Amino acid sequence: MEINILLVDDSAFMRQILKEKIAEIDGLNVIATARNSQEAFQKIKQFNPDLITLDIEMPGMNGLETLKVIKASCDIPVMMMSSLSGKEITIEALEAGAIDFIEKPADIRNQGESFKKQIEFVMKQFFNRTQETTALRSNDEGSIPAKSRPNAVRALVIGASTGGPRALLQVMKDLPEGVNVPIFIVQHMPKGFTASFAQRMDAVAPVKVVEAYDGMPVEGGKAYVAPGDYHMTVKNRRIQLSQTDKIHGVRPAVDHLFSSAAESYGSRLIGVVLTGMGKDGTEGLKKIKTNGGYTFAQDKESSLVFGMPGNAIQNKVIDEVVNLEELTDALNQVLGGRK
Repeated sequence: MEINILLVDDSAFMRQILKEKIAEIDGLNVIATARNSQEAFQKIKQFNPDLITLDIEMPGMNGLETLKVIKASCDIPVMMMSSLSGKEITIEALEAGAIDFIEKPADIRNQGESFKKQIEFVMKQFFNRTQETTALRSNDEGSIPAKSRPNAVRALVIGASTGGPRALLQVMKDLPEGVNVPIFIVQHMPKGFTASFAQRMDAVAPVKVVEAYDGMPVEGGKAYVAPGDYHMTVKNRRIQLSQTDKIHGVRPAVDHLFSSAAESYGSRLIGVVLTGMGKDGTEGLKKIKTNGGYTFAQDKESSLVFGMPGNAIQNKVIDEVVNLEELTDALNQVLGGRK
């Protein structure tokens, strides 16, 4: 199946470069381009693309404002194109419904090949979600014997990818007041963007949310976000960061965090896998289960991409499959605190 793409960018140079790079990728086709929001709205009606790439920084109506209009009128997935200077608005765009974003290189002429690989990975992985989603039969959900939720939790770990920022913001916002356990988060996101994402969660959560640094002491009632391009583990109540090889093509990887937390917290650990493409998290969840911990997966209906939760369910490493509302209720119960 060929994926037809509408490119929206005010720079003629960037439109041309993007078009050339996408043309080199099998299965992707640029059906049209637009230089501003008004042209984009016209081209959407004219061509009905499968995917829209949308520049964050445009004159007049910017990318975020354009995204909101698009999401209000149709369900075509939108991928943001962002530079580091637009990282805060990029996080807002993910919260507003963008499926993901691709970071623009500072020197696209010399970094064109790596940029092309990034485009291919993100776009093709997203459109493979249909196979990932339908591969899971409905009777696979909750197919392991249920056990009682724990009542003496010492830590919570959460992993997410595509669609994760929006889901994580909801989960963190709805945590109960007075949570006194540490929370560790891996969201697949490039270097430079995770600090802004941590700040956004900190603004809505009842706990302090920070981007982690190497050697950082672990405290109860605080959430730690793995920085982009670094694996995060926890040992002896300290954060450890590393740039060892990528796992599943990503760094940070959910599996790294979950596996280390399973060793540190044993049966008093909660593991949560949210929306995302691929299979990152399954091996870590298996270690959590082996060490006696308890695991949740976001359900298919509320996941933007069901790859990560679906793979974990298929591998029978999940205790409960829940939607986001049910998840926040469950976390309120097991973490205690006050609503």
